[in-house]
Amino acid sequence: MSPQDQLKHAVARAAIEYIKPKLTPDAVLGIGTGSTANFFIDMLGELKYDFAAAVASSDASAQRLQTLGIEVLDCNAVSELLVYVDGADESNPNLHLIKGGGAALTREKIVCAVAREFVCIADESKWVDILGRFPLPVEVIPMARSFVARELVKLGGAPVYREGVITDNGNVILDVHNLQILNPVELETKINQITGVVANGLFAIKPADVLLLGTKEGVKVIRPQ
Repeated sequence: MSPQDQLKHAVARAAIEYIKPKLTPDAVLGIGTGSTANFFIDMLGELKYDFAAAVASSDASAQRLQTLGIEVLDCNAVSELLVYVDGADESNPNLHLIKGGGAALTREKIVCAVAREFVCIADESKWVDILGRFPLPVEVIPMARSFVARELVKLGGAPVYREGVITDNGNVILDVHNLQILNPVELETKINQITGVVANGLFAIKPADVLLLGTKEGVKVIRPQ
């Protein structure tokens, strides 16, 4: 296991310990997408008799959960999720995040919106003072791709079409480079208002409630500043 994977494994374990006391037999959990979330899913099998079911933010995560014998529900069948556990591509000290490297950002936002608490799990390479070094993913209706790209240029970004990628919703991704995101809430709002945008990868209007950050010194529990 690489040093980075060891950190991801450690934060996944910390997340298991974090949610364990909260679980009830009727609880439904929100589960994210990506390499760090996969470590968490694999460990979640240990607790599968302690909660009722899960809602997944991607088809890939749903399949992984089902392989472990965990029931996966449609989000429409659930009024509230106990907790949402997912990784991030970047986090700042306010726990504003960039997500969507795995192209699941829209479903991640939906699952996050339904959850009582968002627990973000990440390794220390994802910790930044200012968001934007990681290109910001924007999910776009295919026929609006060129229009949205031109509007993103007006906001100071350099959008790049993520070729060969179709989201679980049948849309495309533009990755916006060259951003220094000093006001994540404002930028998230502006991008959402561009016609043809389904969602963007800024999680700032609804940031993480807690970040479990894997570092060489151990897992740090960080709350928004």
